[in-house]
Amino acid sequence: MRPALPRDVRRIHGLVAPHAAEGSIIDKSLVTYYEDVLEFVVAETQEEGEAVLAGCGALHVLWDDIAEVRTIAVDPRFQSRGVGHRILDALVERARSFHLKRIFCLTFEVDFFARHGFVPIAGTPVGMDVYAQLLRSHDPGVAEFLDLARAKPNALGNIRMLLEL
Repeated sequence: MRPALPRDVRRIHGLVAPHAAEGSIIDKSLVTYYEDVLEFVVAETQEEGEAVLAGCGALHVLWDDIAEVRTIAVDPRFQSRGVGHRILDALVERARSFHLKRIFCLTFEVDFFARHGFVPIAGTPVGMDVYAQLLRSHDPGVAEFLDLARAKPNALGNIRMLLEL
């Protein structure tokens, strides 16, 4: 497990692409991944002497006390080996190092996040003053976080979950 580097971005994009195509992760352009590379951690392993990206995940700070876990994806060859859990653990630890108090996610993988202490919630877990500020963001993930109508095609069936740190 390590922070992502710019050289990882194309592999992250490739790893996420099948999940984006099925609608479980928001589709983003390659340039957006480069812009957001500092948010990502990657799980890397060696196969036949070559570095292979086993999984990735991102922590997107939304406000002074809350961040969103995003874009957790695991290569199918490495699923059911604890890679996703290690990625989420690394992101939670990163949130703690930032002195955040809460982590939010929108997910279809309710049991996975529940095993890490996330609980389902209703609504958006910020006050109206923060909500008004976040409305100014052009980030599609923030639109999904705010439950805006323009994000609905990506959010159908997602469960809103929160972890108090």
